[in-house]
Amino acid sequence: MSRSPRRDAIRMDADALVRYVVARAADTSVAVATLGPNGRPHLVPLWYVVRDADPAATPPLRLASWTYARSQKAVNLRRDPRATLLVESGRTYDELRGVSLECDVELVTDLAEVTSIGVELATARTPGVAASAVRELVAAQAPKRVGLVFTPTRIVSWDHTKLGGGY
Repeated sequence: MSRSPRRDAIRMDADALVRYVVARAADTSVAVATLGPNGRPHLVPLWYVVRDADPAATPPLRLASWTYARSQKAVNLRRDPRATLLVESGRTYDELRGVSLECDVELVTDLAEVTSIGVELATARTPGVAASAVRELVAAQAPKRVGLVFTPTRIVSWDHTKLGGGY
């Protein structure tokens, strides 16, 4: 099946994709879809941090987050460790930008690594606050949580700003 020239025109290259996902991490959440017990999507927002961002690598990035170990998304991911993530922005058609990432998900239970992910999230969301300032609070929450590391197996992106206002 051939791809549309228009689709090719709005696709982000690896550098733009990594820059976009990294930039959005500071001020938005990622929508995470897992499969619930009834087979329907379970869709929730999560704060995230970007790991291993290298446009030359395959995949060019991984994302990490955490959640309560007993949450529905964690239960779903224990049963089926796959998720689809969406990072998007834009209010009008000519501003639409986004990245959809189909991912394999690693559930992290090692307390030190869960704490590390929590500290990364807390410091990323509170610029200027040192990791040492949040470590105690995060460490108190970590025993009830699991880390989530999302490794993309397929990435689709779009950037309508490349269309120059044309539809």
